[in-house]
Amino acid sequence: MARGLIYGIIGILAIKLAVGAGGRTTNQQGAMKTIAHQPFGKVLLILVAIGLGGYALWRLVHALLGHGPEDSDSGFERLAALGSGIVYAGLCAIAVEILVASASSGGSGNTPKTTSGVLDWPAGAWLVGIAGTVLIGIGLYQGYRGLSKDFLKESKTEQMSPRVRNWIEWIGSFGHLARMVVFGLVGAFLIKAAVDYNPNQAVGLDGALAKIAHASYGPFMLAIVAAGLIAFGVYSISDSRYRRL
Repeated sequence: MARGLIYGIIGILAIKLAVGAGGRTTNQQGAMKTIAHQPFGKVLLILVAIGLGGYALWRLVHALLGHGPEDSDSGFERLAALGSGIVYAGLCAIAVEILVASASSGGSGNTPKTTSGVLDWPAGAWLVGIAGTVLIGIGLYQGYRGLSKDFLKESKTEQMSPRVRNWIEWIGSFGHLARMVVFGLVGAFLIKAAVDYNPNQAVGLDGALAKIAHASYGPFMLAIVAAGLIAFGVYSISDSRYRRL
């Protein structure tokens, strides 16, 4: 549910930008700052931090043990769970940092700064390029899951009515395809930064959405991708009810 809330906020702000209603592009950190600025925002952010921490812990245990008694995972799926657990543990840490008012301001500014530091390492350009390639691979995997509806294997479809199954199938496919677009863009710009040896070429999630907004038919394309991120958020919330554990 915490993951769904964050993706939903990112998508809503991007939709508002696309229709000229004063929105903006943001990343997961920006979404959590948006939560913190709402009425009872600190309480909400504490709940989100707990949720992200719980999700990260579950994914890490999943990577260690595989699925519970309902199923068993392949080595690739357990590796994916490990990566997911690390990422969401980091997001939990960011939520805690915001809560103690020590987070820095800004959205995507950390990405070029981080990339600049890595580029200065021995073989740094190769590391940045590999990171970009991995993100593109993750994006393609998200696209595969969306088109093949592979994600339904993780859901208790036998407990769904036909209408609920069709709904989850639609929003899940749409949401995974939207993630494919943004992860693919972030990865492509990381590779470009490595090739050009220019950290300013690197972008984060918010930067990828901004690139879409500035492209031909940008507002229209941004609205579609943003709606997909909202769909993924709704799918994530439904996942909290029907996920096979």
